[in-house]
Amino acid sequence: MTRKTIIVACGTGIATSTVVAEKITEACKKENLHVNIIQCKVTEIKGYAENADLIVTTTILKDNFGKKSINALSLITGIGEEKVLEEIISELKK
Repeated sequence: MTRKTIIVACGTGIATSTVVAEKITEACKKENLHVNIIQCKVTEIKGYAENADLIVTTTILKDNFGKKSINALSLITGIGEEKVLEEIISELKK
């Protein structure tokens, strides 16, 4: 299976993106998916987007950079967390 690259971004590239990246990593391990996660600030996405397969953010993204993007704020709040993780895993399996 090929390794997919995911950009996980938040406002600072430190706080909520860390929590989201950890949850995505755990979910991918359960599904035996090999991923490379790039954690960054939302303002840095453009620099990484070309080589990414998926963009996951905890903020509103004004541009999708030509990639599928998923808002993962629910991975912070816990409300709807399972649904978002399923969406991420489904996208990675494509």
